[in-house]
Amino acid sequence: MKKDWCAEEFRCMVALGESTTAGGWSTAPDRCWVPLLGQLINDFQTTPMRVVNSGIGANLIARRSPAYEESGKPAADERLDRHVLSHDPDLLAISYGLNDARGGTPLAQFCEDLALLVGRVRQRGNPLILLLGPYFMTDFTVGGKTWSHADLPLFGSFNTATAEVAAQLDCLYVDLLAASGEAPWMVHYDGVHQNDLGHRIVANRIFEVLAQNCSCLAQRTQQAERRSPRWRDESTLKSDYGF
Repeated sequence: MKKDWCAEEFRCMVALGESTTAGGWSTAPDRCWVPLLGQLINDFQTTPMRVVNSGIGANLIARRSPAYEESGKPAADERLDRHVLSHDPDLLAISYGLNDARGGTPLAQFCEDLALLVGRVRQRGNPLILLLGPYFMTDFTVGGKTWSHADLPLFGSFNTATAEVAAQLDCLYVDLLAASGEAPWMVHYDGVHQNDLGHRIVANRIFEVLAQNCSCLAQRTQQAERRSPRWRDESTLKSDYGF
């Protein structure tokens, strides 16, 4: 039998991450993947959930990350209480890996810090946690020496490792490299961030994972389908051929 990860509608979603989570550089605030995902979820809920965007540009997962001094502070492990736990989320999306890979964080250290972050969340509550793999990007020289330690194969390693941490810690995992199809036209002209199309695909893929695993997202439509009008009418199409 398929596991149902959440049977109750979501109350509050928090997205914790870096600049793409923050929006960079969608053409408008509502074209970032976080509000787009919120819209997708709320369209299938009877009561809208609250959406909190806790993304910070150039953010890293932990203070001990090598690029910390040149990063967007505070790191995730420093700001977890105020930027996540204080909101009491029942849905939490954690989006790290891209900057840690670019900034030279060793993969094993990243996995340890990610697991510690999840553990701290679970000490205070039990939200459904989504672990997002790195986004697809095209220019690994942006940011100079500090941020030039990665390439696409290393992103693949961080992606696989994130999936493994998710499996070990009972989190849902979202493969955003696969979602992009490595299409460069989904990347902003800066070579790092998602453009509007990329943000849409990110939101869609996360929603797809949630819909496949959370029955709460089907409750509203299951109720509506029993009383909705039968609106289909193919009579004109049939009459075109005398039927």
